Amino acid sequence: MKKIFFALSMYVCLNTTIQAANQATQASQDRYFEIAKNMELFTQLYKELNTYYVDDIDPNKLMTDGINKMLDGLDPFTNYITGADLDEYQLQTTGKYGGIGARIAKIDDHVIITDPYEGFPAQKAGLQAGDIIMEINGKVSTKYNSEEVSQLLRGEPGSKITIKVKNPISNEERTVSFNREEIKIENVPYYGMVNDKIGYIKLVSFTDNAAQEVQNALKDLKKNPNLKGVILDLRGNGGGLLTEAINICNTFVDKGTNIVNTKGKIVEANFSYATTGKPVDTDIPLAVLTDAGSASASEIVSGAMQDLDRGIVIGQNTYGKGLVQVTKPVAYKSKLKVTISKYYIPSGRCIQRIDYTHRNVDGVATALPDSLRKEFKTKSGRIVKDGAGIEPDIKTEEEKVAPITIALFNNNYIFRFANQYKYNHTTLRDGNKFRLNDEEYAAFTTYLKGKEYDYTTPSELKLNELKKSIKDDNYSDIVQKAITELETQIKHDKSKDLEKYRPEIARLLEQEIVSRYSYEKGRIANSLNDDIDVKKAIEALTDAATYKTMLTVKK
Repeated sequence: MKKIFFALSMYVCLNTTIQAANQATQASQDRYFEIAKNMELFTQLYKELNTYYVDDIDPNKLMTDGINKMLDGLDPFTNYITGADLDEYQLQTTGKYGGIGARIAKIDDHVIITDPYEGFPAQKAGLQAGDIIMEINGKVSTKYNSEEVSQLLRGEPGSKITIKVKNPISNEERTVSFNREEIKIENVPYYGMVNDKIGYIKLVSFTDNAAQEVQNALKDLKKNPNLKGVILDLRGNGGGLLTEAINICNTFVDKGTNIVNTKGKIVEANFSYATTGKPVDTDIPLAVLTDAGSASASEIVSGAMQDLDRGIVIGQNTYGKGLVQVTKPVAYKSKLKVTISKYYIPSGRCIQRIDYTHRNVDGVATALPDSLRKEFKTKSGRIVKDGAGIEPDIKTEEEKVAPITIALFNNNYIFRFANQYKYNHTTLRDGNKFRLNDEEYAAFTTYLKGKEYDYTTPSELKLNELKKSIKDDNYSDIVQKAITELETQIKHDKSKDLEKYRPEIARLLEQEIVSRYSYEKGRIANSLNDDIDVKKAIEALTDAATYKTMLTVKK
């Protein structure tokens, strides 16, 4: 009987396996049939449109639009990269390009140099922020938009370029010629000591060599015998190369530490990433700064430091991108950047915020609700959650910027006043610690007289909504009169707002002015003077007992 029962069991198991295999094969065949059917349908539609549509069709645009629309239904990180866009994509991943080394922007009717990179051809040739580009190799720049001007400025390293520019203050025109170089945008544009005990490293991207730059910065900071802690600033850093994120973690944790596991539909997408090198320092207290602009690789680094209890995270919740992309070559030098997996940091959590697979009835992807978020534990047993980015150990409020400040910035008055300040001052007092005095801020308010920079305050916005509602509901003249009186009382006064919001306006002015003398390094260094997140980090890192308590389970 036992033999008969065993035989029957084996038969049932085998039969079930065969049925499952047949179902899988059938499902696969059905899937390939649907693909073939839709490809045939797409080809026929394309052919009929090309033959019968009343106007000539641009085949490249039609196909690109179709591809992009198809990808829009997936996630925002799966993209089609045409051959024409390949240079920009390579810049994002390598940080390298051939050119003059300067940021440009279209302001009014001119393309203007906004930030020359220190140590690169534009800066070495004497080009300055504010210079108006008139001609490039004899071509009048006003005929082109900023993207086209950017392409004209780029070229093979070593190739000669001649640029005619005009000073915005003196209107003096000059022509300079020099050779383009390979421009490598720094991942770490600034590092230094924020006080006598705490070091600071600003990481803005994860392109090639990012980890080496972080490690070099930390090694240099460690030369200070008084160093008691380090701040790693990842705010506004949208991520980049996964390998660089792993290696940056390796700066602070031992070799062989698991950092990320990736899981996808295909076997090749399932992988474990651990550190492989010798760390720089596994003990020094560490604070990682984050905000809503910290994404992808930034979240791997901040999340791993949190999960491993290697450092504390300070700031605001991160973006919440737990998806991994790879690029696949397709025809005619184009590429497909496609999401192939989700990543899971050391605690086992995935921090992906938006669910692009299960959309609502309107087809909109929504955030994972709090009720579905799961708890995980850090190395010491602290509770952390998935599904909403990295939540800081010390949360700070996002700084609100006044409408007048936004208006002044967007109308380029802060940018232009900095140009004028540099023109009138050959040197800058106090270097990167520069502060505007009363006389200089008064000069800025005088500079603004007669200039247009309209804005609407939150109170005015709410009043506008109320006025519309009252009008729609046909209220009495008495109510209308009361609203008019209220409007008069809350109407913004530019001169009063310039004084009321002086601290935040002055901060932007100071950073812009400092950048005219010491470029991006100076801008970042000056911004740390009143940085709330940095102050919180200094407090936490300076108090060793508090720092240690934050990394252990509360009993």
